[in-house]
Amino acid sequence: MIMERAGIEEAVAVFSTAVAVCGAFTNGCAVGYSSPAESGIMDDLGLSVAEYSVFGSILTIGGIVGAVICGKITDLFGRRGTMWFSDIFCLMGWLAIALDYWWLDLGRLSIGFGIGLICYVVPVYIAEIMPKNIRGGFTSANTLMICCGSSLTFFVGTVVSWRILAVIGAIPCILQVIGLFFIPESPRWLAKVGQEARLEAALQRLRGKNADISQEAAEIREYTEAFQQLSEARILDLFQRRYAHSLIVGVGLMVLQQFGGSNAILYYASSIFESAGFSTTFGTRAMAILQIPVTFLGIVLIDKSGRRPLLMASAAGMCLGCLVVALSFLLQAYLASLCMGVAGLPWVVMSEIFPINIKGSAGSLVASSNLFCSWITTYTFNFVFAWSSAGTFFLFSIICSATVLFVAKLLPETKGRRLEEIQATITHFLE
Repeated sequence: MIMERAGIEEAVAVFSTAVAVCGAFTNGCAVGYSSPAESGIMDDLGLSVAEYSVFGSILTIGGIVGAVICGKITDLFGRRGTMWFSDIFCLMGWLAIALDYWWLDLGRLSIGFGIGLICYVVPVYIAEIMPKNIRGGFTSANTLMICCGSSLTFFVGTVVSWRILAVIGAIPCILQVIGLFFIPESPRWLAKVGQEARLEAALQRLRGKNADISQEAAEIREYTEAFQQLSEARILDLFQRRYAHSLIVGVGLMVLQQFGGSNAILYYASSIFESAGFSTTFGTRAMAILQIPVTFLGIVLIDKSGRRPLLMASAAGMCLGCLVVALSFLLQAYLASLCMGVAGLPWVVMSEIFPINIKGSAGSLVASSNLFCSWITTYTFNFVFAWSSAGTFFLFSIICSATVLFVAKLLPETKGRRLEEIQATITHFLE
């Protein structure tokens, strides 16, 4: 298992990952909150369907704003500092929802902004601190905790009020704020800002006190200095030819993930089940339960099978699942394939392929592309679904099949390789 492969030497790295994924758990709680809280908020506060729709969708708007600036903030304040920054907004948002009607939408917007930072910084931090042989599995834990957060919120929301549920949503933020005092900063960010002594101290803590870190520290310094000399981390630098491959892969995976129905189907699962004549309660609970073990399976497989095979298998399964859904509305096949790879692997790849000198700008572009495409698909889904329920899933199936071809043609395998090696290869820096 993953924990066994990590070993006692990487105990600090494992703990640091656990602290980081508290942010992903917050993300899951926020995504899962609107469904169980809907009837309670509308009844208690007298909101119309349109008003509640604003409350639900404004999370994505806040996320887009956060994603646009996440790279810059992460470069300025570091990975730990950015997680603290996001926790402030998430905590204020949850408390605003729980305490005051007038702050309801602003609280949801604040949580969205925090999530826009979290969705980028968590996988990047984990990828930068973990050894290469277990990096993929631990980075994918980000997706697992999003699934756990949304599933827990859905089930707890059936037995507690929406105000108490909002307070519960703030708990992982508090745990992360406390935990961040005890974990090291990313050695690669420390190298980027020239803090050599802290780089070696952080790397020694992460690898164990008896580990020889001299070679790894030297490689981090060497590649960081080399890439820093190429260009400043500005948005226009992303469009240089040397970065074209990594940018196409990063943005392409995010766009295909969302246009393949990733968030749209999860957001509107209840109405899909209802249209198909199934029990919405049974269907959505089955989905909530299924996504956790399937996501865990993906975590176990990622460092064994590699990113490319898992992504292609996941996208192919989603393609077949969409065809099945189009013909019979059996959503579980699609969800299982989604959670196994396409739901989380694009974020793993994003955290690995961009050189340190453009990682902030590229991360902002990739994260905002994901959230913007998510907003497009979730906003238009009901209109397309009303046009043709079967046609909607045939469209998703076509896009999922395109994802298989995209991965096969463009995505390099990153399993078992150092971040510096991946980034140098994909930018052709070593040629």
